[in-house]
Amino acid sequence: MNTDAAMSVIRTSPLTGVFVTLLAYKLAVLFNRRCKGHPLSNPVLIGVLLLLAWLLATGTGYRDYMKGGVMVQMLLGPATVALAVPLYGNLSRLKRAAGPLAITIGFGGLVGIVSAVGVGWLLQLPQQVLLSLTTRAVTTPIAMSVSQGIGGIPELSAMFVILSGIFGAVIVKPLFGLLGLRDDMVLGTATGISAHGIGTARVFQLSETAGAFAGLAMGLNGVVTAILVPLLAPFLH
Repeated sequence: MNTDAAMSVIRTSPLTGVFVTLLAYKLAVLFNRRCKGHPLSNPVLIGVLLLLAWLLATGTGYRDYMKGGVMVQMLLGPATVALAVPLYGNLSRLKRAAGPLAITIGFGGLVGIVSAVGVGWLLQLPQQVLLSLTTRAVTTPIAMSVSQGIGGIPELSAMFVILSGIFGAVIVKPLFGLLGLRDDMVLGTATGISAHGIGTARVFQLSETAGAFAGLAMGLNGVVTAILVPLLAPFLH
C-alpha cells in the first residue's frame, strides 16, 4: 500500500474521527490548565481550532470526519440527561424560583431571537441568513431542524450555534465578574439561554449548581425557540 492510499484509509476511518476528537479535547484541556483557566483558552474553542487544523492539514472532508465524530456526538444525549442529577439536588430552590425562572427563560428566548435577527437586519444580510440566525441560541439538533422548517440554511444555523456557544463560554466569567454577579442560579440560567450546551459545559467548571440551572435553561429555551421561531418567521418573508 502506497502513502496516498494509507492516508486515504486513515482519513476515512471512523476510528480516526474519534481519536482526533478526543486527542484535540485532551490537548485543549491541558492548554487551558497551563493558562490557568484564561477565558480565551476555553477547551471547546481550542479543541475546535485543533480539529480545524487537522482537517485542513490532512485534507479530510467533513463527511469523512463525521463518520467517527458522530460516535462522540451520540454521547451528548446521555450527558444532557445527566444534567438532571445536580438539578435534583437543587430541587427545593428550583421550586421556589419556578415562576421567575419561567418568565426569564421565555423572555430571554425571545430577546435572543430578536437581537440576532436585528443585528443581521442592520448588516443587511440576505433573508435566508436572517432565518438561519433565529435559532443561534439553542442546541444544534433543534437549530438545524427548526431552521430547515422555516426556509433557513441548516448548516449555516449550526455554524451560528457553535460560534454563539464558544463566544458565550469565553465571555461568561469575565462578564459576570465585571457586573459583580455572584448568584449561581443567575449565572447558569443566563448562560443556558444564550450559550446552550457549550456555555453549560463552561459554567459546570465554575459551579455545579450553575451548570444544573444552565442545563435546565438550555432545554427549556429549546422548547421556547421551537415554538416562537415558526410564529415569527413569516415576518421575515
